[in-house]
Amino acid sequence: MEIDVQQMIFEFIGGLGIFLFGLKYLADGLQRTAGERLREILDKFTSNPFMGVLAGLFVTVLVQSSTTTTVLTVGLVNAGFMTFRQAIGVIMGANIGTTVTAFIIGIDIGAYGLPIIAVGSFLLFFFKSKKVGNWGQTIFGLGALFFGLDVMSGGMKPLRSLEAFQELTVSMSDNPILGVVIGTLFTVIVQSSSATIGILQQLFGEGLMDLQAALPVLFGDNIGTTITAVLASIGASVGAKRAAAAHVIFNVLGAAVFLILLVPFYAFVDWLRVTLDLNPEMTIAFAHGSFNIANTIVQFPFIALLAWIVMRIVPGEDSIIEYKPQHLDPIFIEQSPSLALDQAKEEVIRMGEYAYKGLEETSLYLNNKQQKHSELAMQIEEALNNLDRKITDYLVDLSQAQLSDEDSHKHTALMDSVRDIERIGDHFENIIELIDYKNSNKVILTEQAIDDLNEMFDLTLMTVKQATKSLEGMDREEALSVVQKENELDRMERTFRKKHIIRMNEGVCTGQAGIVFVDMLSNLERIGDHAVNIAEEVLGEKESL
Repeated sequence: MEIDVQQMIFEFIGGLGIFLFGLKYLADGLQRTAGERLREILDKFTSNPFMGVLAGLFVTVLVQSSTTTTVLTVGLVNAGFMTFRQAIGVIMGANIGTTVTAFIIGIDIGAYGLPIIAVGSFLLFFFKSKKVGNWGQTIFGLGALFFGLDVMSGGMKPLRSLEAFQELTVSMSDNPILGVVIGTLFTVIVQSSSATIGILQQLFGEGLMDLQAALPVLFGDNIGTTITAVLASIGASVGAKRAAAAHVIFNVLGAAVFLILLVPFYAFVDWLRVTLDLNPEMTIAFAHGSFNIANTIVQFPFIALLAWIVMRIVPGEDSIIEYKPQHLDPIFIEQSPSLALDQAKEEVIRMGEYAYKGLEETSLYLNNKQQKHSELAMQIEEALNNLDRKITDYLVDLSQAQLSDEDSHKHTALMDSVRDIERIGDHFENIIELIDYKNSNKVILTEQAIDDLNEMFDLTLMTVKQATKSLEGMDREEALSVVQKENELDRMERTFRKKHIIRMNEGVCTGQAGIVFVDMLSNLERIGDHAVNIAEEVLGEKESL
């Protein structure tokens, strides 16, 4: 029988494309449906490495992506929400959670891929409810996943007639390391272990590969999936690099151990296949699940050692942004409201220092375009939002206590200051989005415009720093200086706008660049307004605070 190579390739790559699209759509739908509080789940249930494993497993099942879980975990380590040792537990759990996709594929409903797509489409297009739309996206993704596998399977059937492919599978049975290398390389290319496990399930299901050749490929798939975290960690923080390194070491060690134990593991999987009467696809799913669970059990007692090794491989101090409040103890609200107010003030000052740092990183991002500055500023903005909620909740609880007139004034001043500092974060986030727009659309700001922005950034930074300082020491002189600087910011904005109009009239500056420039000026001026609001709290409540 003559093989139509073109049709075989087209069916395979087309089916793979549909599968990957379905997998992404499924993951995005699940994340929107059930994953809105994923960060909180990971935060609350990672009190120790064992709970980290369970949290990693649960979250990965929800979002159908171990990469998403790993990225979330990196963010939490950077934020000081969890220790690096707890993060290793989450990564282990994510490896187990990602096997669920293989079990979904193992359920023999591939023929119903198109009807499932139809149901998902119906929910997506005929219902206005966002929740129903998310479920529609999830169901559509699941259908596309099955349909893509079905198309791929059709493309792979002719391979049984290819002598070169038969020789390759025989070589993989005789040389397991070759299977590991092929599995690793293919997953690196496709960037999805779920996709390569799905292909492996189809190959085994079509009888194109025996179990002895399939298992080493499966081990290689697990190594290959770590490349996403490695790529994501390039140029990122020390915490991100450590998480990626832990992921690689964990999966490589697992593959090495199970290569040594390949014969007993093969016997175990074959016993499962016979005992549970598993179809070929489900056999691979059980092999994948058993491998990851056993790998976690074997390596779990050595988490501390793994953390120590990784910290030696990736040395250095990481910049940690503490999302959590450090001073808000609820016991003070009942026992000493005055002391509770002092605690709240400490947190507000910390917020002010973060706002300054976030604005500083934004300025650096404008000038050198390095993504690390943007990422750190956005982390700080998220921390400001979290601290805003926590401090406000604390102050609301405190308002129920019996406060003296003096403490009531102080309470109001802190409530207002928290809101102003949080808004500073919103404005530097707006500036980052404008810089992103400028960079991605190749909008060129003139040298004069950049100089003007830097001058205004410098003055805004000084204003924010001084506003925080005035609140910390209830310093009237500092507060008056903030008011003067804010007036200067207003004058500066008007002057720079006029200079911009002149450049526009002379044809030196484009309209697109002008919009970006003016919006940045406006956001900096609004930051100055919020800084002066804080200073006015100091000036207005000086005697009572």
